[in-house]
Amino acid sequence: MRSNPLALSGMTYPSGGSTRRTIPIMRKAQECLYLHPQHCRKVMVHFAALRKHQIKLYLVPLRIGHALQCFPSKGSLKMNRTCKEDHPSFGVLATNDFKRSKTLLDISSISKDDLNDFETQLQEFFNEVKSMLAMGNKDDAIDLLQANYLAVKEQIHAGYKGMDQAAILDLIALGYMGVGDFAFVEGLLEMLWEIVGSIENDEPLLDSVLMHMGSMYTTLGKFENAMLAYRRGFEILESLFGKHSPFLITPLMGMAKVFSFIGRATKAIEIYHRAVMILEMSRGAECEDLVIPLCGLGNLLIKEGKAADAEISFKRILSVYTKLYGANDGRVGMAMCSLAHAMCAKGNLNEAIGAYRKGLQVIKDSEYMALDDDVLEKMRIDLAELLHIAGREHEGRQLLEECLLISERYKGKEHPGSVTHLLNLASSYSRSKNFVEAERLLRTSLQIMSRTVGPDDQSITVPMLHLAVVLYHLRRDEEAEGLALEVVRIREKAFGKQSLPVGEALDCLVSIQARLGKDDGEVLALLKRLLSIQDKKLGHESEETMITLKKVVFYLDKMGRKHEKLPFQRRLLMLRGQYKQRVPS
Repeated sequence: MRSNPLALSGMTYPSGGSTRRTIPIMRKAQECLYLHPQHCRKVMVHFAALRKHQIKLYLVPLRIGHALQCFPSKGSLKMNRTCKEDHPSFGVLATNDFKRSKTLLDISSISKDDLNDFETQLQEFFNEVKSMLAMGNKDDAIDLLQANYLAVKEQIHAGYKGMDQAAILDLIALGYMGVGDFAFVEGLLEMLWEIVGSIENDEPLLDSVLMHMGSMYTTLGKFENAMLAYRRGFEILESLFGKHSPFLITPLMGMAKVFSFIGRATKAIEIYHRAVMILEMSRGAECEDLVIPLCGLGNLLIKEGKAADAEISFKRILSVYTKLYGANDGRVGMAMCSLAHAMCAKGNLNEAIGAYRKGLQVIKDSEYMALDDDVLEKMRIDLAELLHIAGREHEGRQLLEECLLISERYKGKEHPGSVTHLLNLASSYSRSKNFVEAERLLRTSLQIMSRTVGPDDQSITVPMLHLAVVLYHLRRDEEAEGLALEVVRIREKAFGKQSLPVGEALDCLVSIQARLGKDDGEVLALLKRLLSIQDKKLGHESEETMITLKKVVFYLDKMGRKHEKLPFQRRLLMLRGQYKQRVPS
């Protein structure tokens, strides 16, 4: 049996990491803004359309990238693992001297007997790339990738289009995914697609290359190509190892993911169940490899409104980890938090809070993760949000303050990473009507952002708009109006005049100007513009649209424009009837 050259160090799941994607509480995200691009690749702040009893909390900074995966090649003895947090995990390896690096084509013209040597070179090449990226040497990594790309491109133009060239292009494409140059990856995949189309299924390494292609196509949103790659890889592995081989899990997971992305949840659930059955038959009902399909299945079931079924999946994961590692292992804590996610979706808030608290305590006591780990921080915020929803604001605020203290301890008090926590605390205090403390926190966050980004950077509008709302509640309307107008201006420039972020700012501005006694015609014009944005972005039947319609009708009636009011009034009555039917008596 030959080894798997693509099962590279640092590309596999860390122990217990398979539950990490199950943590976030479900939110209705309308659009996202990005805070401080110099601080991290992207920091997502969601404008959530939340019910009145909910608090809107913000996600911690997470690096966004490609889910770099390792797949079993023919004869590989190890199950694949998905990478931590759906982005490249390049590990911390010793960086090799770039000057002595050679292109892979120096050793690619080899016989079958020397295949293991070629695989070793592939592994060394990718290890070098990920080591450079881990050390922050992005330019060196790109130079190495580009050198190999030019070399393999020259051979392809000379007529050499075999498995050697495909394997090298595959790793170059994975490297560029790690760099974040998705546009260049698309071109590489086109070249790779043409080459693998002429390669016979019995070629070594082809199954692994196809799995990587499926993963990259999925990340790029090219789902048809992804499915074709996964299916061909599946056929190769099935013909070699049979219908019940655990080697089928990788393509099955890929196909399930694609089906879930394109809205075919029933088919995806069916595939997840098949994967679970294969693993149970081949490795037993308590093997750790079950965590991957059970996790994917549980998340999808929650998305489809089947929280009770999802809870069963996460309870199985918890049972597997507890029996393998004991009740005090960090992986067990992660599984508890995942189970809490399902309990929350099921509506059992107090049970979910208890599971979250216990899970976080196990993680802390076991020192499974660093206190300032992004994933752990996000879990604290999720629990804080649950506590606020359950009416336990004081407990939730304690968690948010803990997040802020940890951020300040590890990053410094003036670090942009603290803005997320300042915003969340301000939202919590606003909910409790403590607008004075909310104002203090928001001005602090605004000062940090002002020192970090330019005055017209759209990320500064997040604390700015929150401050406008707080000042409105403090009845300092003129100052609030100035801030809201500035937010509208910056967001129009950044997102366009018909974007949801602009609509959110307009909604705030309307309330402020109405209380200031501004001309009814001007307020009505803003309302109509807001209604147009909501119709386009949220749909004609959204709850937000209905609220704005009510205001439009009020102003038209106030101004005596009855003929203009009638079509809006009819639409409002129709929407009210629809919502009345949806709400159980």
